[in-house]
Amino acid sequence: MSQAWLPLITLATSLLVAPLILLLPERAWRARAALNLSAALLKLLLVGLMVVGLYQGREFAFGFTVVPGVEFLLRVDALGMMFAGLSSLLWLATTVYAIGYLEDSPNRKRFFAFFSLCVASTIGISLAGNLFTFLLFYELLTLSTYPLVVHRGHPAGLAAGTVYLRYTLTGGLVLLLGVVGMHALVGDVTFGEREMLRDLAPSYHPLLIGLFLVMLLGLGVKAALVPLHGWLPRAMVAPAPVSALLHAVAVVKAGAFGIVRLVYDVYGIQLTFELGLLTVLTVLSVFTILYGSIRALAQQELKPRLAYSTISQVSYIVLGISLFGPFGTIAGLAHLMHQGLMKVTLFYCAGNYAEELGIHRIDELDGAGRRMPLTSLAFTVGALGMIGLPPVAGFISKWYLGLGAVQAGMPWVIGVLVASSLLNAAYFLPILHRLWFRAGPAHGKGQWPEERCLGRFETSGWLLWPSLATALFSLLAGLLAGLPFSPLDLATLVATEEYLP
Repeated sequence: MSQAWLPLITLATSLLVAPLILLLPERAWRARAALNLSAALLKLLLVGLMVVGLYQGREFAFGFTVVPGVEFLLRVDALGMMFAGLSSLLWLATTVYAIGYLEDSPNRKRFFAFFSLCVASTIGISLAGNLFTFLLFYELLTLSTYPLVVHRGHPAGLAAGTVYLRYTLTGGLVLLLGVVGMHALVGDVTFGEREMLRDLAPSYHPLLIGLFLVMLLGLGVKAALVPLHGWLPRAMVAPAPVSALLHAVAVVKAGAFGIVRLVYDVYGIQLTFELGLLTVLTVLSVFTILYGSIRALAQQELKPRLAYSTISQVSYIVLGISLFGPFGTIAGLAHLMHQGLMKVTLFYCAGNYAEELGIHRIDELDGAGRRMPLTSLAFTVGALGMIGLPPVAGFISKWYLGLGAVQAGMPWVIGVLVASSLLNAAYFLPILHRLWFRAGPAHGKGQWPEERCLGRFETSGWLLWPSLATALFSLLAGLLAGLPFSPLDLATLVATEEYLP
């Protein structure tokens, strides 16, 4: 089989699973679980093969002409493999988690079908080789995640879904305008062919700046850049596996990944710098980082606090790419994966507390570390990583952001990182204090809001093992950052390609 088909087969592993799941009876949960897990494992294997091939210098590409001048193109590069690797790994973990979380709940068939479509969309976004293909899967992601957000069907969920659609469809329309404008200017934009824009006469620069800002506006909605973030905290009414997916790999990460593509593979870092657009990204990201952290402090429920934390943390990616120089690039791209691992851990744990003990508010967590020690240990790893403490992966991100700030001649950014880390500590450490050092129902004081015993461990194994696995990955990504195939190594590969002459 030609290796040109490998990207298409990888996409098909989740795209074709969706209709197969819909064909199964609702009660056939074992067959559905086997199908989901088999496809997730196969996709992870295929992505692994492509990563190894990429390091060996092989090329993987599949494309065909849709209409004259517009091509559907899937192509493997280091940047895409970072996002595809994250998506594949967390699809497997979240599938396991969702099987346990949704046990005995209605409409599981519909949930897993759209769940597979959502993952197919993220794989399509990561493998897209040009703007048209990217836009195609970017819009499919909106349509496939809406049924997940409103899955429970209650009024709050439906209202959140309406807000979600209003924001993301509007953002998609704005992005479409930018893509059409770019197509009218230079034709089909293939990622990496930066000379198309670089060779334009200076008289075109105002138009290029305008098109960049239009596409940034469209992408910024999903990336939850302030003030385009309003949909994200409302979407927290979705089930925990959906929240984990939205925050760690799907929607917000797709927006951030799109901004990365726009800077490095459409405009090129040099042209973006010369047009003064990196300054726009720096200002937006710094404001979002601080605003998200301050709003997180005010939240009394666990999932909304994590949601505002996401708004802040995803902007570290944008901040990294706005710092002109290899270290900034490495920081932003490594954080693309680091944030996903840490944030999915935190949302799994929030789901565990809710399912096992009925806990939703932060002040209900007193003593939960004694009742659920492994879940609380995983939460602690994720929280410390978000603060940026070693040896968790978040430390690597912030270390390279600091280096990038110095390299870019912007040392004041280090002050922003320090302020942000202090704010992260201010809203995460009180939670850890409640978990481990306050007396609660596990110590004979009061009672849990709604305690259930879901398994022979502290909760169901389906919920516990993914939480521990992603916490372990968050640690390993920090401890083994210097090894080949690590997120930092892949980010370094992209930065080297970007800045070498």
